Amino acid sequence: MREEEFRLPQRSWIKKFGDAFRGVKKGVRGQSSFFVHFFTAAAVVAAATIMKVSLVEWCVLLLCIALVLTAEMFNSGLESMGRAITDEPDAHLGGALDIGSAAVLIASIGAATVGTIVFVHRLGQLIGWW
Repeated sequence: MREEEFRLPQRSWIKKFGDAFRGVKKGVRGQSSFFVHFFTAAAVVAAATIMKVSLVEWCVLLLCIALVLTAEMFNSGLESMGRAITDEPDAHLGGALDIGSAAVLIASIGAATVGTIVFVHRLGQLIGWW
């Protein structure tokens, strides 16, 4: 087959963004873990505001939040794709879903570690430890 037969139709940027926002909506709906991640992200933003973290600390914290939410989106996409493939138990599919969950776990542990470092450091500054 020729290459032209495999090309997807061109889409406008507006349609691409529309697809992306629809994906966010689908990824968030029905995923109870998103509630936990959003609640935690809101708590981090509130704590950072109260503790008046620096610009660099804000950037690092927001990057960690984005990393965890992105990992969760990929995991949700894998779960959705898995359901589309089969409803039957499958060892290979189960392994892929476990790997997706592990990615969210690793991102969450990393974000929690960074958050702890930032907030303990900032708390130390506020109470005069250093």
